Amino acid sequence: MDIKLYNTLTRTKEVFRPIRPGHAGLYTCGPTVYDYAHIGNLRTYVFEDALRRVLEYNGIAVRHVMNITDVGHLESDADSGEDKMEKGARRTGKTAWQIAAEYTAAFRDDLGSLNILEPAVWCKATEHIREQVETIRLIEQNGYTYRTSDGIYFDTKKLPGYGALAGLANIEGIQAGSRVEMGEKRSATDFALWKFSPQGSQRQMEWDSPWGKGFPGWHIECSAMSAKYLGTLFDIHCGGEDHIAVHHTNEIAQTEAAYGTRLANYWLHGFFLQLGEEKMAKSSGEFLRLRLLADKGYDPLAYRYFCLGGHYRTQLRFSWESLTAAQRALENLRAEVGRLVLAAGGGGEPDGPAAAAGRSKFLDSVNDDLNMPQALAVLWDLLKDNGTSAVTRLALVREFDTVLGLKLLDLPSGDEVPPAIAALLEQRKQARAAKQWTESDRLRDEIAAQGFVVEDTPRGQTVRRKKFGE
Repeated sequence: MDIKLYNTLTRTKEVFRPIRPGHAGLYTCGPTVYDYAHIGNLRTYVFEDALRRVLEYNGIAVRHVMNITDVGHLESDADSGEDKMEKGARRTGKTAWQIAAEYTAAFRDDLGSLNILEPAVWCKATEHIREQVETIRLIEQNGYTYRTSDGIYFDTKKLPGYGALAGLANIEGIQAGSRVEMGEKRSATDFALWKFSPQGSQRQMEWDSPWGKGFPGWHIECSAMSAKYLGTLFDIHCGGEDHIAVHHTNEIAQTEAAYGTRLANYWLHGFFLQLGEEKMAKSSGEFLRLRLLADKGYDPLAYRYFCLGGHYRTQLRFSWESLTAAQRALENLRAEVGRLVLAAGGGGEPDGPAAAAGRSKFLDSVNDDLNMPQALAVLWDLLKDNGTSAVTRLALVREFDTVLGLKLLDLPSGDEVPPAIAALLEQRKQARAAKQWTESDRLRDEIAAQGFVVEDTPRGQTVRRKKFGE
């Protein structure tokens, strides 16, 4: 079954044709580690994880590379302002190297909490200075650079087709200064490949180069590191929608100038998470971390469920009400799966026709440009389909969860209780038989304090885990 993906470069949904059959090279832009990732950032990584899982579910071996930007990302995309790492170091009272290590570790913890698969390769900008210098040398040798007092710049006017990814058809029509601080730039769209260290001062992060002591521009790291680990032309490049106009456009320009390729065949971009009427951003000083959601009692996988509930190419509006709804939906989903586990008696092999039909519906959804909302609907329909055997349904749930990543079979079901709770239930059963109502109520409250709800029915007492907010 074909996988169809929306390619930002062509503005169309295309059938995915890997360069090497059965394999895919995937590069995803990682964080700039000057601060914690916020949940808007993490939405992009959930989408990219879903992409990787869908490719693998279709039998494609994925080589996933993610960069860590720990130098060179200035406050403005216009190559002006302070390096975000230097600014973050001053804010925290630590060195740039220390905060890079701290925020990288926190980011990886967030990925783990969201059950996001780790890439095959993590590559830090500071550990690939030589590769970046060599890529700049190739661009320079091919005649696409010029020197100013503060760095080596890419001359975008010399590259036919510059800006195709962003739809910048009329480069000449961009007014100088309207989008960037021009300085000594020849064109508003020109960008830095190498920035010189300011005279009379020393940066925490700086290196010698053929052009002078300094540090790489933000964009060059991705061109250099993707070429090293995936080749100068690979299959898929991903990032947030904010990367289209500048960062990814400039990556393509660098690779075309250095190697004569367009870097990647497919470009996929996740849309913003909205908080009120605005996108969530660190620049506001107010952003939500995944840790805050967990501190408020939300399961991090409820946030994953929330993200999967919106298509990656649509803006998703965050509210505590919508997150609460996602938490409760996930709890209900786990309860349904728990009941299915009991009914299936531990599982087994699915039967042919029913399994094939369920799998086909799921593939139709995920292979249609990662339609995860529809995939969740297919899962819910499957759980309610009493005409299909429990064994088959459970086997399909296990399959589907390799794509959804919700750990539906890794967690205890709502029907399972710890031994300590089972012992209290037995004591309460005996108290009720002896008509010791006060003791029965006390035991019920003790059980409730440990996260379980006891309900009395004509067939006796039952117990389940508390739902969120209960």
